[in-house]
Amino acid sequence: MGRRETREPMPGRYPVTFGEVDLLQDLDRPSGWVVSKDGVPQSYVDLDDATYLDFEYVRLMADVIDLLDEGPLDAVHVGGCACTLPRYVAATRPGSRQVVAEPDEGLVQLVRDQLRLKSVPRLKVRILDGRTATAGLGDASADLLVLDAFSGATMPIDLATSEYMGDVARVLRASGTLLINVADGKGLAFVRRVLATVRGTFPQVVLLAEPGVMRGRRFGNLIVAASRVPLPASDLTRRAAGGLTQARCVYGEDIVNFIAGARPLNDGDAVVIPVPPPAVFG
Repeated sequence: MGRRETREPMPGRYPVTFGEVDLLQDLDRPSGWVVSKDGVPQSYVDLDDATYLDFEYVRLMADVIDLLDEGPLDAVHVGGCACTLPRYVAATRPGSRQVVAEPDEGLVQLVRDQLRLKSVPRLKVRILDGRTATAGLGDASADLLVLDAFSGATMPIDLATSEYMGDVARVLRASGTLLINVADGKGLAFVRRVLATVRGTFPQVVLLAEPGVMRGRRFGNLIVAASRVPLPASDLTRRAAGGLTQARCVYGEDIVNFIAGARPLNDGDAVVIPVPPPAVFG
């Protein structure tokens, strides 16, 4: 039997493959740790309770996952950092098999050394970018694919195109679910194009966000859930409205109206990716 990881994390600034990150302890919750890069919080994990989710957008993603069919999942996570959602899935759906794609090898090693990554059962981490990792996965091999990949505060455009969505559809089973974390601000032009792109491959789409973000009044995270089969939109609406986040849920004809004729994204398109104003992260 292997030894249980007992090393306590050490707060500080650490070099990783693509720069430096800060490892910060939650002063209100000693078992909670934040990984931050360039002043932008990237992940929050509670080492004593994997079901505790501090970031609002992660709670919305968990709401979608909780409403999927019961039992273990074969899950793929494009973008890893501290592996908050893989830990959550492992805790709430024992027996799940999960793959994480994270290109920053130094960051993965830091999370292994400091944040007990090896304690997560049936989790494999591949040091690959999202496109390469997805291309290497088998057809119809996943129930869930979570796309939460950022370079600093911006989403890599190559993970938002029609060509990539086609490969995601190949990897997901017929009833599989895609979850995407998108950041956008005033006008929501980028998320409208992401939605138009996703709907070109997955006819069932739901959008979740805090009301101020959904109206384009402030920069923030929006969660896209998509599938080739109907999603539990009514249940998601109730759960989102009654949760700590108090989020809105848009689906059906309202999604079509929300997209408002935005063009899908394709490889090679020149796209302005939204960045948060400095005040967002203090």
